[in-house]
Amino acid sequence: MQNNEALEIIFTRHTVRHFLNKPVALELLETICRAAMSAPSACNKQMWQFVITTKREELDAMIEFLPNAKMLASAQAAITICGDPAEDFGFYWQQDCSAATENALLAAHALGLGACWCGLYPREERAAATAKFLGIPENVIPMAILAIGYPDPTVGEKPKDKWKPEKIHYDHW
Repeated sequence: MQNNEALEIIFTRHTVRHFLNKPVALELLETICRAAMSAPSACNKQMWQFVITTKREELDAMIEFLPNAKMLASAQAAITICGDPAEDFGFYWQQDCSAATENALLAAHALGLGACWCGLYPREERAAATAKFLGIPENVIPMAILAIGYPDPTVGEKPKDKWKPEKIHYDHW
């Protein structure tokens, strides 16, 4: 394998669910959003919106209605990735938001932060509760929340080697 910084970030990115009690600078969260907005987008419509949450009481309150987001208890921030399907080609909003989410995860890792992708949509009850809590307009759909913070090194969360050559097919299945 080649020695390449970008590939190293991709291969070592992993889900982090335990964070240190250390604030994350708003500048870093905005850099993560900038990276997210650098993702590919169907017809360059950029059907994404982002909500940054850093207040402890709000992160804790989100745990109450998001059973898959317990890691917000130690996270120092969250970014909610939302889709705005009102544009032409709006049916691609999920692909746009998924690409943005992956870019955000990679950026967080590159910045020395950890993150966990917590799915909302298509779990409509989770998306609706999040939209209501964050004051998201009706036409915008919360797709995912990223719990973000500095990884707790005592937990030992590490990348997994997910390479499976048997999942690759050449020319035909």
